[in-house]
Amino acid sequence: MPIVITDSDARRLLSIPEAIEAMRVAFSDLAEGRAANPPRLRYSSGTEDPERRYFANIHAGAVQTYNTACVRAGSHFFLMNDRFEDRRTLDNPEPVNWSVIVLYSLKNGEPLAFLHETFLSGFRVGATTGLAVAQIAREDSEVLGLFGTGNQAFPNCRAICSVRPIKRVNVYSTNPENVAAFKERMAGEKVEVVAVDSPRDVVRNADIVLCATNSKKPVFDGSWLENGQMVATICNSDVIDKRSEVDETVFARAQSIVINTWDSVVANGQIELLAPIEKGIVARENVHELGDLASGKVSVKQTRDNIIYYKNNTGLAIQFAACGAILYEKMMKEGTNRVIPPEWFASEKYTTPVR
Repeated sequence: MPIVITDSDARRLLSIPEAIEAMRVAFSDLAEGRAANPPRLRYSSGTEDPERRYFANIHAGAVQTYNTACVRAGSHFFLMNDRFEDRRTLDNPEPVNWSVIVLYSLKNGEPLAFLHETFLSGFRVGATTGLAVAQIAREDSEVLGLFGTGNQAFPNCRAICSVRPIKRVNVYSTNPENVAAFKERMAGEKVEVVAVDSPRDVVRNADIVLCATNSKKPVFDGSWLENGQMVATICNSDVIDKRSEVDETVFARAQSIVINTWDSVVANGQIELLAPIEKGIVARENVHELGDLASGKVSVKQTRDNIIYYKNNTGLAIQFAACGAILYEKMMKEGTNRVIPPEWFASEKYTTPVR
């Protein structure tokens, strides 16, 4: 019978190393043709309240190694005003996330679980960044420069610290209260977190530069980058907004650019990468997919002499399918009384219609 997996379950049962390994398997499957993942679908709609607009974020895909498929249906609202014209701000009428992940079996098609997505959403993004850093970054990377202190900053920072011997995190944010809260959340991570006074201080002497903001505009000048650095960013353009946390100089200076999937670059109109390619600033052959790195088809390595840019360019259903499979197995071993009768979903015999 399908079960319900809550945010609390996911937080308790899924470790960072497990999630990173799940991403390695999922992205390797994708590169080897053992996973399916069409580009995410995003759309918005007007509502009865002219000050609010509905926003949907939908993912679907499957990972053969885990024998799971999933659909993630994101449901949100955002304000129709210009208070934050330089960054995206989603604003629900109530502090509730109505988004849901449905996990299906590839063995018989039955639903296995319904999952909360608030915790898992940020966690799988961080785990994917952790996988990219594990594949790319120098083994001796000790200093992380961090832009942002919000929902994505914490899981991405933790994941990076789990795969490299980070000793110091230099963090910059325009919100001092958020910085204090972030430092408190990082208190148990055994790294020194230092609030710096300027964006330049984030980049200076960093081994890895991570941008985890909700900005629509570049958060630092690409000319500040030093040889031997890896840059990772989270925000991307889609059909709703055109966004980039870095400028064209970063694209131009990067020896190689790694993305999650190329199909999503095109489907979501990620102009921040498409434009530099069209202008000849970036060579298309220097843009690689993370799955090709995870499966060993391609090797991209940060050295003391180059700059590598990892653009965590889209969310994928395979991330939820892989992590969901691990959570499902653990929940079933523990036992749970949060079950849904299967007859709710297949009460009548189904026959394939003839067309």
